[in-house]
Amino acid sequence: MTKIVVYDLNETLYHKSSKDEFFKFICYKKGYKLPHLFQLTALKFLNNIDVIGKTFFKENFYNYLDNMPPEKIEKYAEQFWGMEYPDYFHKSMVADIKKHHKEGTLVYIITGGFEVYTKYLEKILPVEVHGTRTSYKNGTYKVIGEACNGKAKVKRLNEVAPADYRLIKAYSDDKEPILYEAEKAYYVDDGEVMPLESASD
Repeated sequence: MTKIVVYDLNETLYHKSSKDEFFKFICYKKGYKLPHLFQLTALKFLNNIDVIGKTFFKENFYNYLDNMPPEKIEKYAEQFWGMEYPDYFHKSMVADIKKHHKEGTLVYIITGGFEVYTKYLEKILPVEVHGTRTSYKNGTYKVIGEACNGKAKVKRLNEVAPADYRLIKAYSDDKEPILYEAEKAYYVDDGEVMPLESASD
């Protein structure tokens, strides 16, 4: 059996929300105007109150990436993660990831963030990153399939992991389905890691 450990990215392995922080980083780089920022803030609010679906939200929120081809985003991702790592990463998790790698355990980061900017973490840590997949056509990004959230994370794991995999541990700041697939599940609340069964609702 192939042992696997899965980490959520945002507010789990990474202390902040990469979606929000990368957005602010690009806004700084590109000098976006206030009307555009208000539009994106409104989209985020509608998503938070479940008025719009995750896939619709991601396609529209990430409109700020329009007319920036993947190779350009990857260069921005290199700068962004270079500023964020290691200071804003959970230190004990980073140590565990390196330990798992030495022991031959596969480590996956499965995140709702677009792969176009989260995949760069594979160059920093011994992990595979699987997020929301996109295509870039006519200057805009479209989600391929569905956003990598909730049950879609379990589906993605089953797609990318070896057939004989054994999910020994999973970590997330949300009590999402992938935690219930793991032998040991850990809930992360404001940086504190606790066994899922001991976390209050």
